[in-house]
Amino acid sequence: MKKNIYLNVFLCLAIVFALSSCADQKKIIYFQKGINQSDTIDASKAYVPTVQPGDILSIYVSSLNPAASSFFNPYAASPAAATTADGSPSPGVVPLTQPSATGFLVDENGAIQPPLLGSIKVAGLTTVQVRDTIKEKLKIYLKEPTVNVRFLNYKISVMGEVARPSVYVIPNEKVSLIEALSMAGDLTIYGKRDNVLIIRDVNGKKEFGHVNLKTRELFSSPYYYLHSGDVVYVEQEKGKSAQSDQTYRILPIVISALSFLAIIVSRF
Repeated sequence: MKKNIYLNVFLCLAIVFALSSCADQKKIIYFQKGINQSDTIDASKAYVPTVQPGDILSIYVSSLNPAASSFFNPYAASPAAATTADGSPSPGVVPLTQPSATGFLVDENGAIQPPLLGSIKVAGLTTVQVRDTIKEKLKIYLKEPTVNVRFLNYKISVMGEVARPSVYVIPNEKVSLIEALSMAGDLTIYGKRDNVLIIRDVNGKKEFGHVNLKTRELFSSPYYYLHSGDVVYVEQEKGKSAQSDQTYRILPIVISALSFLAIIVSRF
């Protein structure tokens, strides 16, 4: 009889575990292949960001004449940018930074104001085009100038059912949805994989796109490559709340049954 009681206790515990952890494996598998789908798919074209009003640009200039570069840039260089790994000055490398800023803020007219170069229209240009524009203007001041331009505010937000929701700064100005979700620690077991929401600013309006991570069509989606400022939202599966409620309803009953069985066992 005691053996049967132990068996009943084990079965009750197994039921509780099944109710709290059961999940359909197919619901969480990424990149599933369609019935007639080949092993190759046309991928979405990589997104090339352009400068917009409100962006912050980091601009660094170097030339064959360090003294001329220094004269051209009257503002003090930041220590990190103007020194090498051993702390010594970097010859000819001078950041175009303002005294109390880490980069150039693109104004509402889409322009920046580097020292001695005046107002330069950069809105709508890529960082490569901004680099070439500044380099051309520098040729009358510096011999063989070199310019490096980067975004300082290229970031995306990941929120919802992911391990580490946060705002992520992207240093290389290019990030895919898969990379963004990986940085956020992937979706939790309760994340809705077939309806990930992408919120994007397009010409002053909010655009809402949806992506299914379970199909390979994801790679050809216009939302596969994220834009600066995009918000990625992973919705919670409806089953999470229902499953939790069901567990909380049944758990007291099971605990009571286990308590009753424990009393019976103690009497034998």
